[in-house]
Amino acid sequence: MWNDEILEEIHKYREEYAKSFNYDLHAIVEDLRRKQAARVKQIISKPLKESKKPLQST
Repeated sequence: MWNDEILEEIHKYREEYAKSFNYDLHAIVEDLRRKQAARVKQIISKPLKESKKPLQST
């Protein structure tokens, strides 16, 4: 079976994060909400405008 090192690292981090909250989903969600509220910079500030220019082929 093929192993993906990046996916293994993500799974390891996810497991450690969940374990730090004793696998309590409500506590995990609350932590994520707190982190999101603390963000100063928005990831997407406004909707993307549709471009009227056709995509260029390469």
